[in-house]
Amino acid sequence: MEQSTPAIIAEYWGIGLFILAVFGLCAFMMIASALLGGRSRGRSKSLPFESGIIGAGSARQRFSVKFYLVAMLFVIFDIEAVFLFAWAVSIREVGWVGFWGAAIFIFVLLAGLLYDSRVGALDWAPRRRVPKER
Repeated sequence: MEQSTPAIIAEYWGIGLFILAVFGLCAFMMIASALLGGRSRGRSKSLPFESGIIGAGSARQRFSVKFYLVAMLFVIFDIEAVFLFAWAVSIREVGWVGFWGAAIFIFVLLAGLLYDSRVGALDWAPRRRVPKER
């Protein structure tokens, strides 16, 4: 069942009008801010502002890989929590098959967490140095 072009236009004209209105509003806001905005220049204007604290040193600091590792672990476990929430919402529909699937999923999560703990991915404090006995 193919529709003619006028029928398609009559059906979707509202979406096209909305898209045009969005682009028009964006263009208006950008042009208005360029025309009405301030243009002051100065030495302090080019400095980055960080909560009222004047920056000291280079902005290109090196961070430990631990920061990125913890961030990745957080994202991974956060996404897995979303999956578990979706499972909890549909528990009645999925039945025992869904229950055992979620149980295996949780077991894999715990195994991954145990592995991360064993390899030291979750250790923040430096290890104590044990003096060698002579």
